[in-house]
Amino acid sequence: MRVTVDVKGEETHEFALEDVPTESAETAVEQPTYADLLSKIDLSPHEVSVLVDGRPVPEDQPVESEHVTVLRLIKGG
Repeated sequence: MRVTVDVKGEETHEFALEDVPTESAETAVEQPTYADLLSKIDLSPHEVSVLVDGRPVPEDQPVESEHVTVLRLIKGG
């Protein structure tokens, strides 16, 4: 499956899901997670929210969608 990751206001990335490295040794998940997708584009789950169909998804959930939206969280004071 091909997955498109749209980082709002920045770049759009497209990957073949089987080319995304996983941390399956730690999570016992064979399929890449949303955190694995973030790692592939050098983003941390602590600095973004991952949305599928406009709804947030847990980063440790296996990727089940062909289109993912990533929103950077705003920091400041």
